[in-house]
Amino acid sequence: MKRLGVNIDHIATLRNARGEIHPDPCFAASEVIKMGADSVTIHLREDRRHINDLDAKKICKLKKILVNLEISMNDKIVKNALKIKPNYICIVPENRKEVTTEGGLNLDKNQKKLRNIIQIFKQAKIRTSLFVNPSIRDIKISNDLNADCVEIHTGRLSNLVKSKKDYNAELRRIKKSSVLAKKLNIEVHAGHGLDYQTTKILSKINEIQEFNIGHFIIGESIFFGLSKVIRSFKKIIKK
Repeated sequence: MKRLGVNIDHIATLRNARGEIHPDPCFAASEVIKMGADSVTIHLREDRRHINDLDAKKICKLKKILVNLEISMNDKIVKNALKIKPNYICIVPENRKEVTTEGGLNLDKNQKKLRNIIQIFKQAKIRTSLFVNPSIRDIKISNDLNADCVEIHTGRLSNLVKSKKDYNAELRRIKKSSVLAKKLNIEVHAGHGLDYQTTKILSKINEIQEFNIGHFIIGESIFFGLSKVIRSFKKIIKK
């Protein structure tokens, strides 16, 4: 059964725009699960531009809610994550000047550090995922690093689909990467830039078990309501 993870970072973005307490990301976490999401994703960035430490602690303490915490390789953030104790960790690249995550991790450059971080989280019995580009090499390195999962960066595919350009070569890369990961017993997730159309395309790849979607869901919910948008995505990934 394919799963849907809902990223609620931009609930916090909206709250922070006024520097007040509404809307509450903790309340949002509970609500999206009631609406059909299988898990909640939050990104505790080094610059705390949306989710903050208190949000992360409160959300991870909620009962019967599976939380996927995205973090960078920053030592302080890793230590914080161990204290917060989420169900899942996804290690992502992070650039202070970026508007959003721009691509997968540089696995070649960071193998030693990533190996240590993964080992730390495994000892804490936290499922650990690496946010990677759709490449055979990245999947092989992820396997060498003993990652539990990979989340394949789908941003390039999404941009090609939205601009009505030929996306088949990128789709093949995602498919080949997913097939190899599955063969290596690495769980496959997909995320970044996903909307209805791109999720429908990717849902046909049987190896992908989880979709993590945030910006589009929050944006679309302004017009059609959060519950309806989550239900629509659940229907897409179940087909």
